[in-house]
Amino acid sequence: MDILTIYSLANEETYLSEIYLDNLITYGSVTLVSLVVILIYLWAKRRTSVRNISKLRFAAEMGLHEPVSLHPVVNQDTCIGSGACITACPEKDILGIVEGKAHVINAARCVGHGACFHACPVHAIALCIGTEKRGVELPHVSQEFETNIPGLFIAGELGGMALIKNAVEQGKQSVQFFLKKMKRNVNSEYDLVIVGAGPAGISATLEAARNKLRCVTIEQDTLGGTVFSFPRQKVVMTSPMDLPLYGQVKVRQTSKTGLLEIWKLVLNQNEILINENERVEHIEKNGDVFSVTTTKDVYTSKGVILAIGRRGSPRKLGVPGEEKEKVAYRLLEPELISGKNVLVVGGGDSAIESAVMIADAHDTNRVTISYRGETFSRIKTENAERISIMAANNRIRLIFNSNVQAITDNKVILSVKDKPIPVEIENDLVYIFAGGTLPTAFLQKIGITVTEKRGEAILKHDD
Repeated sequence: MDILTIYSLANEETYLSEIYLDNLITYGSVTLVSLVVILIYLWAKRRTSVRNISKLRFAAEMGLHEPVSLHPVVNQDTCIGSGACITACPEKDILGIVEGKAHVINAARCVGHGACFHACPVHAIALCIGTEKRGVELPHVSQEFETNIPGLFIAGELGGMALIKNAVEQGKQSVQFFLKKMKRNVNSEYDLVIVGAGPAGISATLEAARNKLRCVTIEQDTLGGTVFSFPRQKVVMTSPMDLPLYGQVKVRQTSKTGLLEIWKLVLNQNEILINENERVEHIEKNGDVFSVTTTKDVYTSKGVILAIGRRGSPRKLGVPGEEKEKVAYRLLEPELISGKNVLVVGGGDSAIESAVMIADAHDTNRVTISYRGETFSRIKTENAERISIMAANNRIRLIFNSNVQAITDNKVILSVKDKPIPVEIENDLVYIFAGGTLPTAFLQKIGITVTEKRGEAILKHDD
């Protein structure tokens, strides 16, 4: 082997050594960076998990682990911890990742939007109502939304669905199921009577009109049902929905006013009238014909769809003076309240949000909250933070462990725990948010079977 060949081989060996060294450095650097990224990721996950475990313990201590409405239940065997449910949830701190799996943290603050159910990529979430400890009474309905009384359907909140999108869909589908079973040779004034003009009732009304049914819709209050009772500025959490005779409503967040305007527009365009301020008192079926008795008339029909809310009528305090004109059970236009002494009764989100809006409307308003409990334990995190700030700045006065004894023209008399003498406060307006009376008695009088749900799934992916 000549000297030139030896020199060439030596250079080639040196070159290969340099390549090997460069590759070693490159791969080593990539491996090191990857390892650092993985360690940071695992550290962050562990930190999040520890923080959420703390939140779970706090929720249990505060009584926030028991849900009060439709809520998610996560299948831990199926969950992959993607966090898609947490991102989709329009509320805060309802769900969280604990040791790589999604958990419900503040169940009592879940309002049943159902967005987590649709977002989960592996279908690990079911929407349930009630728990083993706390049962919830619901009317018994089939998968076609029909009760034990043939021809009588239930859609929306009364059946457990609070999410506007789901209520709209149920209202539409209930009409479609009714059409399949309607006996056209039956003699009646109407084909269908729809009770309630909330999201489910409006959707059912539009679907009935689209199918050219003879239909009347009856609402005990005003168009919008429960949505109408929200304050004007309140944001209604919703998601894109398909409204009959209108099409896709492509909104994810809109105010109460915006949603009502859409409903009014489509009703006006199709010349559909809602019988407002008319309450249904009884429903009776004779043969194949329903008789629906209201405060104004009696209607006969081939079918009935109940699209009323679960709260029924506002729960009253039953105290002297409650009948006065200055007493109300919903806040509609807080911006018109100025220079008033206002008492808000209640400790839920509606009470807190209303008190804050009245205080924010004008600095001249003097707002007091009377609540029978020792503290606000079942309100959203942002509401808890806001009311704490307002109270600390003396913008809202809080009187816990108190109950209204009487309401006079210019005062409210409160009984307060550990105070032998009743407390009198100056007052111009009273807003009562004490919940509502469930329409169970009304349903049972009709003959609808009401059952207690203790954690059963209302919506699951394998249905």
